Amino acid sequence: MTNIQQRAIQVHKTLLEAFGEPIWRNPLPAIDELVSTILSQNTNDVNRDRAFNALRAKFPTWEEVRDAKEKDVIAAIKPAGLANQKGPRIQKVLQEITKERGSLDLDFLADLPIEEARAWLTKFNGVGPKTAAIVLCFSLGIPAFPVDTHVYRVTGRIGLRPEKMTVEQAHPYLESVFPPETYYAAHLNIIRLGREVCNARKPLCPQCPVKSLCLYKDKTK
Repeated sequence: MTNIQQRAIQVHKTLLEAFGEPIWRNPLPAIDELVSTILSQNTNDVNRDRAFNALRAKFPTWEEVRDAKEKDVIAAIKPAGLANQKGPRIQKVLQEITKERGSLDLDFLADLPIEEARAWLTKFNGVGPKTAAIVLCFSLGIPAFPVDTHVYRVTGRIGLRPEKMTVEQAHPYLESVFPPETYYAAHLNIIRLGREVCNARKPLCPQCPVKSLCLYKDKTK
């Protein structure tokens, strides 16, 4: 085990002691999670959920979303922002999945090797590594480590990844650093750390539960 892997496990265990075992929310079916995550891009959780619920209220099935008029989908998801981009993107993904699979059931991905499942999802426009990892991890129980803004910032700041690594590179890198069984809890607890303590502009270092494991404090002396 490398030094960085040992530090990652220590960070994970320390955050479990500080925050407890996290539970995100009730798992969504994979296709629901896919749409929800596309809606979440460049917005917050509240606006994502408002848009998702409005979309489901107007169109009770994903087949109806897929086949609806574009303007109606755009109108429904306005709370998420960038609706003119996200609406057509969601419909296109739903159409392409139906064309390839004959239905909108993504449970078959759970039977594929992880890299094959990831590649299948990311071939669709608008489905990047983070979106794919969220679907795999939270809906299908496949060990994938999603890297959002908070995870990217915090792992770079505390020294769990090279500073100049891109977000895309961070996905496979952090999957190699953290043990697969920790992905779910580590992802959620690092997000909580980023939101509540390790803020982008003014990190609250004295309050940080992992300050003894963090390299950032050395740069502020």
